[in-house]
Amino acid sequence: MSNQPAHKIKLGLITATIWDNDGSYSVDMARSYKTDQKEWKNTSGFFHSDLLNAAKCAERAEIWISRQLSTRQ
Repeated sequence: MSNQPAHKIKLGLITATIWDNDGSYSVDMARSYKTDQKEWKNTSGFFHSDLLNAAKCAERAEIWISRQLSTRQ
C-alpha cells in the first residue's frame, strides 16, 4: 500500500479518499470543519446537511474504482 491515496473526491466539506491496497480498493470518508482556533480538522461524523454530498462522493468513488478495475482486465 502506498503512502499516497490513489484518488480523492471532494464535494463541499466532504472528502472521499481512495486507497489502492494491491488492487483491492478502500475508501475513507471525512467531513472537514474549522475549530474555534481557526484550525481545519476532519471527522467521520456527518450532519444531515452533509449526507447528500457524502452519498455523491461515495457514488463517484465507486465509479472511479470500477473504471480502474475494468482497465486492469
